[in-house]
Amino acid sequence: METRKPTNMLIIRPEQDIHILKGLASEIRLQILYCIINEPKNINTISDELDLPQSTVATNVQMLEKCGLLSSKIVKGIKGNQKVCVCEYTQFLVNLEKNPHVPKDSVRVEMPIGLFIDYSVSPPCGMCSQTQIIGFLDSPESFLEPDRVKAGLLWFEKGFVRYKFPNNAYNPKQNVRQLEISMELSSETPGTNLDWKSDISLIVNDQLIGIWTSPGDFGDKRGKLTPEWWKMEGSQYGILVSWVVNENGTFVGNEKISDTRIDDLAINNHHSINVEIGVNEQAEHVGGINIFGRGFGNYDQDIVLELLF
Repeated sequence: METRKPTNMLIIRPEQDIHILKGLASEIRLQILYCIINEPKNINTISDELDLPQSTVATNVQMLEKCGLLSSKIVKGIKGNQKVCVCEYTQFLVNLEKNPHVPKDSVRVEMPIGLFIDYSVSPPCGMCSQTQIIGFLDSPESFLEPDRVKAGLLWFEKGFVRYKFPNNAYNPKQNVRQLEISMELSSETPGTNLDWKSDISLIVNDQLIGIWTSPGDFGDKRGKLTPEWWKMEGSQYGILVSWVVNENGTFVGNEKISDTRIDDLAINNHHSINVEIGVNEQAEHVGGINIFGRGFGNYDQDIVLELLF
């Protein structure tokens, strides 16, 4: 049975990612990406399929690799090892919104909550935009809907959603000294319940950085941004939670929640940063999760990742 390739989306902010736009602004380079989007291929194969000189393919592959749009890896071939080209992303989103002011020694990326690259969720679950339900309620398959990019609220009982952030601070010679990830969260239960604990875990680059326990699923009043069509029986708002990882460990607010340190995440070694948020079925409090994005809850933001160096 054919497996569905996960969608890897890159959010491009022109002010800081102009080199990526230049990398895409070539018919030949786009043809190369189309050629390898479903299957890694070597330069000889790409050259044959596109009917282009190997030198032309090699030059453009090098530029795509420099932009982080393509990577190379060594695999076993019929006549020994060979170098193949791998397409890093299947979708691109150009975000023209102005970034809020951030210090020169930091970078900030905001990821829409619906742009996850992988997921595994159990009912009760669902997503909605600012105007309507996306797909069907309590149907995990609805998390594949293309309209998930419009999500302003998503929820599930246990499982995870995984995001792939571009590492806009990537520089092997430049040390990242702090990572901060913030999002608006609450527990999830049918209806709402102010006293409904849930252990929400955050994993970065395959490292569990810590667990934050949500005190409840809040429905006592309408969220400041929650649209009027969303019934009061549904989750209304959450708590803005910020995980900070530095050389001393991982913190939420002033509380140290784990010994995971910034060096444990190996951020300098990768062009992207994987972030997974969810509820483990083995947790003490399996109380579900609501993730609020723009247009829902009390904070007009999606998932924000900020790096200091």
